Amino acid sequence: MPLEEINREFSFPLQKIIDEFRLGVAYMPENGGNKLISSNDTNRPGLQLSGFYEYFDNKRIQVVGNSEYAYLNGLDPETRRKRIADLFGYHFPALIITRNLEPFPEMLELAAEYEIPVFCSEESTSTFIAKLVAFLNLQLAPRITRHGVLIEIYGEGVLILGESGVGKSETAIELVKRGHRLIADDAVEIKKASNITLVGSSPDNIRHFLELRGIGIINARQLFGVGAVKLTEKINMVVEMELWNPEKTYDRMGVDTHFMTILGVKVPLLTIPVKPGRNLAVILEVAAMNNRQKKMGYNAAKDLLRQLGIDSDEEDIMSDLNL
Repeated sequence: MPLEEINREFSFPLQKIIDEFRLGVAYMPENGGNKLISSNDTNRPGLQLSGFYEYFDNKRIQVVGNSEYAYLNGLDPETRRKRIADLFGYHFPALIITRNLEPFPEMLELAAEYEIPVFCSEESTSTFIAKLVAFLNLQLAPRITRHGVLIEIYGEGVLILGESGVGKSETAIELVKRGHRLIADDAVEIKKASNITLVGSSPDNIRHFLELRGIGIINARQLFGVGAVKLTEKINMVVEMELWNPEKTYDRMGVDTHFMTILGVKVPLLTIPVKPGRNLAVILEVAAMNNRQKKMGYNAAKDLLRQLGIDSDEEDIMSDLNL
């Protein structure tokens, strides 16, 4: 299946932030929890409260900490009301006051007038913003959906790809029986959590379900328990399963690492040929452990070549070993 890069704006309801950070509600308009958040940045409106609105992005959640609160507290009530009204006139998604500071009466009156949700948090401002930005980046990350299986093997997230019927789900169920954890089967939602990190999960409506030809649909969580499944996992490597092609030359040394690019992130790629007699579950276990060793700086193939005194150039290797 070709990899389709999706470039569009994502959003999610404000209620997710309220639940995630257990925010205290100072004011909530009707259906305020359904407001859509589409910016992964936040803003401390100190400059805006002093009257500067150039470059102000009203899609951002506004966070008020000690500095902004002290500035407002030093103003007379009439001026404070005007400054808050000017800010609320931009109709941003929500205002969050940190350190459990008490909202000003004018703030709550204007929040009701402009229908701006106002929340309180016990966290310090810098700590809260750091957590909120990380949460926003994950929720609003660029994403695609791939046909495949995602499973955690010895702590490594392995994305298994291949044509329909090649044995992805059967391999996954064998791995689950061996103590590993299933994240997604059939459809894998992949998010770009950072410039170097991909996170995979399953769509809500098919989570924990697998299709086994000849048996039908099973629920891995119900059959094997909650320890056999996981909601999300980083994608550390990709395994492309394909039917064995006797005319194709497969990698027999593993000196060089091949990569697949997903959403601009390079992920190690292995091509595993499938034919009767191969224990694919064991092969994937070894692949996951070997990938972890490579990340820690150890490459078994290069170590062997050093001991044999053979150059690590692939053509020289094949010639010296008569492969």
